[in-house]
Amino acid sequence: MISTVNVGLQYGGRELFKAVDTKFTKGNCYGLIGANGAGKSTFLKILSGEIEHQKGEVIVTPGERISVLKQNHFEFDEYNVIRTVLMGNARLCDIMDEKESIYSKEDFSEEDGIRVSVLEEEFAEMGGWSAESDAEILLNGLGVTNENHDLLMSELPNELKVKVLLAQAIFGNPDILLMDEPTNHLDVEAVAWLEEFLIDLNSTIIVVSHDRHFLNKVCTHIVDIDFGKITMYVGNYDFWSEYTQMAQRQQKEQNKKSEAKAKELQEFIARFSANASKSRQATSRKKMLDSLVIEDMPVSSRRFPYVAFKPDREIGNEALTVEGISKTVGGRKVLDNVSFVVKPREKVAFVGTDSLAKTTLFQILCGEEQPDEGSFKWGVTTSLSYFPNDNSKFFDGCNDSLIDWLRRHSDLVFETDVRSWLGRMLFSGDEATKKASVLSGGERVRCMLCKMMLSGANVLVFDEPTSHLDLESIASLNSGMSKFPEVILFTSRDRQLVQTTASRIIDVTPGSFYDKEISYDEYLEEIKENDKS
Repeated sequence: MISTVNVGLQYGGRELFKAVDTKFTKGNCYGLIGANGAGKSTFLKILSGEIEHQKGEVIVTPGERISVLKQNHFEFDEYNVIRTVLMGNARLCDIMDEKESIYSKEDFSEEDGIRVSVLEEEFAEMGGWSAESDAEILLNGLGVTNENHDLLMSELPNELKVKVLLAQAIFGNPDILLMDEPTNHLDVEAVAWLEEFLIDLNSTIIVVSHDRHFLNKVCTHIVDIDFGKITMYVGNYDFWSEYTQMAQRQQKEQNKKSEAKAKELQEFIARFSANASKSRQATSRKKMLDSLVIEDMPVSSRRFPYVAFKPDREIGNEALTVEGISKTVGGRKVLDNVSFVVKPREKVAFVGTDSLAKTTLFQILCGEEQPDEGSFKWGVTTSLSYFPNDNSKFFDGCNDSLIDWLRRHSDLVFETDVRSWLGRMLFSGDEATKKASVLSGGERVRCMLCKMMLSGANVLVFDEPTSHLDLESIASLNSGMSKFPEVILFTSRDRQLVQTTASRIIDVTPGSFYDKEISYDEYLEEIKENDKS
């Protein structure tokens, strides 16, 4: 168990937390949510001891081991993969190293024998003899196959490093597991494996995530950072969302009734307070008025951008025809004879474990790359807007203010119009004059979405648009994509977005081509059944 008592923290005069009392118990998974900047990651670091809180205390049950998902992908580059996973249990690694040091001595003493006997007993109690095979099972479950296990971390691509660090965090079934965005950069299969692992793990789990499906699947509680405080709710993300919306509606309705009653009482008092025969009734009404309570509605730190894509014209009879496209990148064939036809008003999700294949296809279709073989043809009435996986060329080194940046990427002329659109994307007041080069990842994404909304395009191409977005922005984007009446081609790791948007699933991975008009959940179920058979 891990708990906080009266914990508080201030940054630059801003109070993030005040008098936080929470208790996290074994066998439960707590989803830590809140707007960007609310302090989710900071609170996680306070629990792990990485950041010192200014008030109160963090209490951990004596003897319980805390494991934290590491974010530095280069921290373990000098170690091989198996050793990196084993380092998730520092005490076990210390025992292994000390044993090896003693056994390698030429003058093995009696004291060495006694010491190594103690170490061997502790090693066995910790499951040390099966540690390497346990690490291999975790790695394989996450998609890091055997041929990678003896490689140095420096030799792995980033998408595998992420999985190794995740295996390190969960290795040895820690008593308390703290994870910040564990599903980032994971493929669907790895996320599904992690979900099942965490559901079966009898530990105290606290996780920060922007993946709504993941939070719904694994969380028994939601811990919400908002209104300057931390509140815990029993249930998953959907339950929290429905409950808090219902509570706010009820409070608004109660306040309306109280305000109407107050107005009625005030009118009676004003009318009859000078009337001797009614003065007693007026006094009674005044007492009733004084006892009325109209609750203040606290201002939430959550902000929802406005995301709605409106095409300037409908697509005619033809949208897109792709015939035999092949492409080799870095000596590897990422697209092999890919062919498909997209009809008007279809929303197609491109899936599969090879992110480079999907990105390369989108780059070809949007004119940024040329295929080695094959061709494609857009319908004559189509107009295209593209959200690239890497948007750095739009922002790096750009000294334009956001006002000038949006002018340059749209037909807007008047500053009032530009500011109006930026305001919809949560850039109000002085934020609209920020330099484009200093924006955060989430701010860049909101700017790109604003640019797409202003394009009036009837074909939208999105390559991982939810990266860097908070839950509120993801929900707004999800709504905008679902309501768009024309063609969308997209790839996303957000399962809920794919499930609620896509009417067709395509996998362009060489050797795994798949194309069917089917929902995403149906596709995943079909893949699971095929794997069983």
